[in-house]
Amino acid sequence: MAFEQADHPELWAFLEALRPGEILSGVVAAVERFGVFVALDDGPAHPGFPGVGFITIPELAWQRFDAATDIVEVGQRVSGEFLQFDTWNLEARLSLRATQPDPFQTFADQVSVGEELTGQVTMLVPFGVFVRVADGIEGLLRHGEADVGDTVTVVVAGIDRKRRTLELSPH
Repeated sequence: MAFEQADHPELWAFLEALRPGEILSGVVAAVERFGVFVALDDGPAHPGFPGVGFITIPELAWQRFDAATDIVEVGQRVSGEFLQFDTWNLEARLSLRATQPDPFQTFADQVSVGEELTGQVTMLVPFGVFVRVADGIEGLLRHGEADVGDTVTVVVAGIDRKRRTLELSPH
């Protein structure tokens, strides 16, 4: 459903005036499997959605979670960084995680390649295992053999800050 500028001039003007990086606040109006609608404090009503603000699932938090309701609930006050004006849906795309420090970057500041870590195996994949080495931080141990829940000792083999990946090797 496309919303035309001419049909909603007040909403269009509000959204057009927003600038990337601006912090917007409001109340969670609806939680859907595809994202979260936010009724913005200073924004007009939306003609078709529960709120003018919208947060996609990946922009809710840095950590892995099962459902959006693990992070927010209807009626909760939130503040998010404005990312962009979605002209098709007449929405302000927001990010909650952009307002929080990235735990991966903090972790990367504290460890170095060659450092030994202990962690718990969280997932088995055909090419290895994922190991949680800190709260919210997992790395890939290629060709590792262990069961989910096992505690293993690994060595940091590589840190890619841009892709936010941690490569591990056996101890």
